[in-house]
Amino acid sequence: MPDDTMTRTSHLIHDLEQVNTQLLQSEKMAAIGQLAAGVAHEINNPIGYVFSNLKTLAGYVNDLLRIIDAAGEVASLQELQALITKLEYGYIREDVQALIGESEEGIERVKTIITALKDFSHIDEEAFRPADLHRGLDSTLNLVNNELKYKAEVVKAYGHLPEVECLPSQINQVALNLLTNAAHAIEERGCITVRTGQQADMVWFEVEDTGQGIKAEHLGRLFEPFFTTKPVGEGTGLGLALSFSIVRKHGGRIEATSEEGQGSRFRVWLPILQPQDDREAMPSC
Repeated sequence: MPDDTMTRTSHLIHDLEQVNTQLLQSEKMAAIGQLAAGVAHEINNPIGYVFSNLKTLAGYVNDLLRIIDAAGEVASLQELQALITKLEYGYIREDVQALIGESEEGIERVKTIITALKDFSHIDEEAFRPADLHRGLDSTLNLVNNELKYKAEVVKAYGHLPEVECLPSQINQVALNLLTNAAHAIEERGCITVRTGQQADMVWFEVEDTGQGIKAEHLGRLFEPFFTTKPVGEGTGLGLALSFSIVRKHGGRIEATSEEGQGSRFRVWLPILQPQDDREAMPSC
């Protein structure tokens, strides 16, 4: 091949790789935008009732202060007892405990979401490192809870896994894509099962749904960029392409099985250890 032809071919391949990178990045940003909307909804719920509880608690504090102040001012015990009865001290005493407990649960929920978002959002990490795959799956499930809870019951069937050398945020991105696709595939309330396991020097996780399934003629095209079975305007066709690219970068593979009307299952295989060259580039803890 002449040198100028080889040069043009090299430039073309480089340009195609850049376009592919940009397309996958746009899909990642779209997923983050969708994720942000769900996270905002999930945080607004507990923050809303914590705020409401604080307003109620403020009223209770004012009533309790009235009782305390009155204790030093009233002329008789009967008058103090009458005020206690009027302000419903017994009810306040019980409800304060309930409000505090509910508010603590709300704040813990917010902390869980923020921690999950922090775990998920290390977008720019480049070095492979040992990671707890189950923690990543749990973090992603917490983040997409708003997407899933109205569509399906989520069942976790985790096996025993070693830590996996990977780019955790990118594996979380794969899990996010598979979980949201599973939710979108379910027309009425169904079930999404997340399983994990190990076979020899590989680990795997899978997402199975009881949704509408995939036509046989579409199975071979699932990982093609821009291919989507969703209605126009509802899917970019890049989510599974991005997932395929990430898993291949890790030296793994994705398997898809489905039967129309019977649901789908996507299994991701990952090597426990990366090649020695990548391991030597890992930062020490």
